[in-house]
Amino acid sequence: MSATVTILIADDHPLFRGALKQGLQSDDISFSSNMLESEDLDSLLGMLDQNEDIDLVLLDLGMPGASGFSGLITIRAQYPDVPVIIVSAKDDPTTIRRAIELGASGYIPKSTRIEEMREAIQKVIAGDIWVPDDLDLGDEADPEVLDLIERMSSLTPQQLRVLAKLGQGLLNKQIAYELSVSEATVKAHVSAVLQKLNVDSRTQAVIKMSKINAEFMEDGEGGAETMSSVH
Repeated sequence: MSATVTILIADDHPLFRGALKQGLQSDDISFSSNMLESEDLDSLLGMLDQNEDIDLVLLDLGMPGASGFSGLITIRAQYPDVPVIIVSAKDDPTTIRRAIELGASGYIPKSTRIEEMREAIQKVIAGDIWVPDDLDLGDEADPEVLDLIERMSSLTPQQLRVLAKLGQGLLNKQIAYELSVSEATVKAHVSAVLQKLNVDSRTQAVIKMSKINAEFMEDGEGGAETMSSVH
């Protein structure tokens, strides 16, 4: 009997979620799956809080509550043991490379055939990294972004959580409430984040973070138009 894997599909298009759920129910896949769904970042985080047995998140970059990679960064900071596969209409090498550098375990363009999606999910659950094999991801062309990603790798999980909250525009008091810590602790984390990112203010930190999303935000993100590949 195959193992049961709990997968959380996070996408704001119910038709896509339904089609993906149906597509993952197949004899060709090596496990049986328990599918959960969320339509925005808040409900996604709530489900991760309430379900410790979630084995994998399939994350749409453009869902409500997330801007570019902010959803990925938040999940990796708060739930570092849960692998995340990006499932996105964006399929350019820059976006895919940055997602992997920011902690995604895989990247599946929404134009991918369902058979290949199954293969990708099985590889990630087995502990591998999966990206389309026909793409040359190359190297980061923007030295500022490369420097920022390297600096972010030095942040502790709690500092990453604070940085994600800064990106959401929250005040120290609000961050303290959401993270269940004192406001003094938040201030200390903010100071450490600013120092590690080599910026002087929280506003500069947020602006710097937006550099990672630059190409992503130029084109926007969608998913309904790519439904034909999942059936």
